[in-house]
Amino acid sequence: MFSHIALGSNDLARTKIFYDAIMAVQGAEVMDTSKKPDRLMYIHNGQRIILITPINGQPATCANGETLGLAMTSPEQVDAWHKAGTEHGGVTAEDPPGVRHSPMGDMYLAYLRDPDGNKLCAFYKMP
Repeated sequence: MFSHIALGSNDLARTKIFYDAIMAVQGAEVMDTSKKPDRLMYIHNGQRIILITPINGQPATCANGETLGLAMTSPEQVDAWHKAGTEHGGVTAEDPPGVRHSPMGDMYLAYLRDPDGNKLCAFYKMP
């Protein structure tokens, strides 16, 4: 459904440390952005996440109620993602990683806030 998602950052060097770690867990490719030093880009399964210094020159802020969900292949991958994130500048958001029960079925989830406060979710739909 999406071609890309862009999130703002106030410190791309700090953001790179965090996103390099969590995107490596998924096997995402780090794209060369040397010609556009105001951004970072990761690609996985044809989809892109872009971290960018706001074009309007204003500080980047996170949206209230916004969560970016990232598909994972197992609960172990969710846990590895969460660990990589907390070890590289992210902060646990909501409950610790684990199973959540919903009308859509059981899901294994972990939530993090990146160094700029953007909320991310690692998502695995339980069989």
